[in-house]
Amino acid sequence: MPVEGSRLRVIEGRPVAAAAVLPPDPWRFQAGCVEGYLASWVARGFSPVTIENDTGVLERMLALLGCPAWEVTAEDVDRVVGGLAAMGLAASTRRGYVQAFKGFHRFLAARKAAEIEAGFGVRLECPVDEFNASRHVGDDSPSQLPPPSPERLDAFFGFMKDRIATARKYGPAARDYALFRTLYHAGLRADEASMLDHPDAHFGRGPFGKVHVRFGKAARTSGPRPRWVPMLDGLDLILRWFLQDVRPRFPESLVLFADESGGRLHRGTIRNRLRYLLDLEGGPPEGRFSPHGLRRACATHNYERGVDLVAIQQMLGHWTVGSTMRYVRPSETFIEDAYRRAVSATLASLEGDQDAD
Repeated sequence: MPVEGSRLRVIEGRPVAAAAVLPPDPWRFQAGCVEGYLASWVARGFSPVTIENDTGVLERMLALLGCPAWEVTAEDVDRVVGGLAAMGLAASTRRGYVQAFKGFHRFLAARKAAEIEAGFGVRLECPVDEFNASRHVGDDSPSQLPPPSPERLDAFFGFMKDRIATARKYGPAARDYALFRTLYHAGLRADEASMLDHPDAHFGRGPFGKVHVRFGKAARTSGPRPRWVPMLDGLDLILRWFLQDVRPRFPESLVLFADESGGRLHRGTIRNRLRYLLDLEGGPPEGRFSPHGLRRACATHNYERGVDLVAIQQMLGHWTVGSTMRYVRPSETFIEDAYRRAVSATLASLEGDQDAD
């Protein structure tokens, strides 16, 4: 009996002129392709957290499509994207699903096209086109909402600080406080914070101390882009307290913000922790925000205080200032506030000149 992928050379002692080949099992073949695709990500230097997260998105997308990637049609992509929209997923999330599949399909075209055509008789053609590719950021995206105001964050962090004294477990409550203060004051992504280790806190570097973000988000197919982020607004005091009083209560490991087993917090866990804390606080629905909202708040509040845009860009690890500008959503009174500051500065200068005379 022919074996998958084997060639029959002899049948009942007689040589045969033509080779008999069975096509490989499509699902087993696709699983091997996914493993090869992930191995290429490791070779390119992507962080383990990024690989794990994007692997989950790709696997869910392939499961929703319900057929091998080389058999997917544009109509299949339409069906899946429409289903995700009906489930209430934001346009940016839907785009992530489509982009994950498109990247995998591009890998197949570059590495596996000949095998797929020989084994399955299919010539690869990407089913993602201008008609079913999700918008980059849609009007229903949370990034279109204003970030939490300084007053809102003062109230939230005040709630978290009070909770430390009353929580059943001091360690996790204090860790959450330090974690979300770090996300806000340093403008970190959740997965960047999850990859921080003890030695990444450099208290003697620069006038404020700095956090070494070794696994910054990749850009333009590069590997992780490390950066140094200053510990502004008292973040150095918070991290010193955390390392001296809180972190020793968790199992010993290099991880900075560890879970109760000493391992790294997944970015999904960080998002769920914030959702749980907001529920516990019991604030109004319009006062809710995500870990990414804290990052956007960092950009906006520093911009409103007069910090240079290029400095904010470097702090957040953006490739261009244009990306940073998309994060900045000044308050409704930003123009008036800037006007008052300018007038006050002018009057103070004039008064100084008169005193000098």
